[in-house]
Amino acid sequence: MSNKQKIIQYCCNVLGLDTVGFTSCRKFKELEKFLSLRKDKGYENEFEEKDILKRINPNIYMEEGKAIISIAFPYIFNKNFNNKICFSKYTMGRDYHIVVAEYLKKLCAFIESLGGKAKYLVDSNTLPERYIAKLCGIGFIGKNNMIITKKYGSYVFLGEIITDLELDEDEPLMCQCGECELCLKACPAGSIGEDINNPNVCLSYVTQKKEIEDIWFDKLQGRIFGCDNCQKVCPYNKEIDFSGIEEFKPFVFMENPNIEEIINMNNRIFKDKYALTSSGWRGKNILIRNALISSFAKGEIHTITIKEFSSPYVKDYYGRLLRFYKL
Repeated sequence: MSNKQKIIQYCCNVLGLDTVGFTSCRKFKELEKFLSLRKDKGYENEFEEKDILKRINPNIYMEEGKAIISIAFPYIFNKNFNNKICFSKYTMGRDYHIVVAEYLKKLCAFIESLGGKAKYLVDSNTLPERYIAKLCGIGFIGKNNMIITKKYGSYVFLGEIITDLELDEDEPLMCQCGECELCLKACPAGSIGEDINNPNVCLSYVTQKKEIEDIWFDKLQGRIFGCDNCQKVCPYNKEIDFSGIEEFKPFVFMENPNIEEIINMNNRIFKDKYALTSSGWRGKNILIRNALISSFAKGEIHTITIKEFSSPYVKDYYGRLLRFYKL
């Protein structure tokens, strides 16, 4: 049995992960033109690496790397969406950065038992992970820039492992969206374009920005963290398998969020609840700010008992909202 087959078998039988692919570890020079175009158009955002050469060179993480393994981690347990107070489906369970890392560490240990070196990567790196997943045959990149898998649709997290083992490549998957434009029409901010997307107006990104302009107050429409619009309408997400990863099982407080609790939450509530989720990495005050925006925009702020804000940041947004809505 080849090392590739052993890795697939370990992922499926031991880790319970059945969507795994492989590609060579090389510079993705074919992306330079596209990434330069995005830069020229001002489409890069604050979470992106600005050095294009770092974005296309996986060998900065392992000089002797020969192969990249891409793995999809399904996270959705149901398709019941709360349209009043919106947390994206990916935030419902435990923080995926931690969960995915736990799985990848085990796979790295297995690869090392085969005589190879291995380094795992989860989200916070410079590499184009969706493009790598496409090359690995994990799924295709849809018009909404999401990786879309056959079994789980786009409701997956991605993790990568770079190794010095020689592993055969899988066939890349080309976009299968065809003439469908449902995600373009469903995007509330026009982030998804015909030829290129502008992530700077994506509402998921806006909910995570440290500073936002007043013009966004009416546009978030109840979103506390993330936006699932383009995923909800995607035909490839209609008939999917749900996740079997118990760590991603939704917390009750995330499926039925308490807006008053979020607005008034202290450090203990944040630590015991929201910091455990994938929405916690941005900190307590971003969630409070977005909950305030939601309450003002819906005219529900008068129904909420607000305690004294200790954060100057939150106080500033509260004052801006009072002025914006003339209250």
